[in-house]
Amino acid sequence: AVRYVQAFAAGLEDGPLVISQDGRATGPALAAAIRDGLFAAGRDVIDASVAATPTTGILVREHSAAGGIQISASHNPAEYNGLKLFGADGRVVPASVGQQVLDRYRSESCLFSESTRTPSDSSCEDTTTAHWEKIAAQVDVDRIRAARISVLLDANHGSGALLGVRLLEELHCDVTLLGGVPDGQFDHQPEPTAENLSGVLDTLIGSQAAIGFCQDPDADRLAVIDEWGHYIGEEYTLALCTDHLLRKSKGPVVTNCSTSRMTQDVAERFGVAFSRSAVGEA
Repeated sequence: AVRYVQAFAAGLEDGPLVISQDGRATGPALAAAIRDGLFAAGRDVIDASVAATPTTGILVREHSAAGGIQISASHNPAEYNGLKLFGADGRVVPASVGQQVLDRYRSESCLFSESTRTPSDSSCEDTTTAHWEKIAAQVDVDRIRAARISVLLDANHGSGALLGVRLLEELHCDVTLLGGVPDGQFDHQPEPTAENLSGVLDTLIGSQAAIGFCQDPDADRLAVIDEWGHYIGEEYTLALCTDHLLRKSKGPVVTNCSTSRMTQDVAERFGVAFSRSAVGEA
């Protein structure tokens, strides 16, 4: 992990790197090792502790960082962990950059900096405000607040509860929270499939919530449950969002190759260009 992040940092412009994690039990140990490895490479570090993967991208931009590293195994089981790399634009690095990182990592060349400066280590005390403000600018906050919607949020002991609860409370929702402590002690298998969420479906019916939102550990995937306890899932989430956006403004749509045909059908209904990209994050 240390050599990998040093290989990543070696290709970046000057500036600090944001480090975050999705709440898994192995996250703090990896974060400590990675922080030390970046120090050895002469890089400043901003520690965001536990944060959702989309929030990490926001923090990279807000702090004018050279890049970011999210420690996460995404929807994989608790025994796994991994690294997601962000560029200065706050986006996961493209395949070409990822290949360069792998090439430097595999070359096992000395990646330590020749700089004599002492790197700085700072903590990001507020990881949610910037992200909340960007979401608030995209939705009808007053209309949602007036509705006083009852929501069940299943963060499943990942990072999603941190921004998720603030978001819903800012929108004056009545929140029932499951797995709100981001300690990686998942209440069910972390991929938000219908099978894994069977217990959550029953809980939602009992809570009389109007809607359920179920996140994976680093909160870059979302499955929806309706008020009757029916699993709507992730594919319909994408199609619903695409439909909503195209009603407001028409433009090209891009999905990856693992996304269902529904999004393509929506794009064709609105008469916009549709393309597919390769699967996965480099």
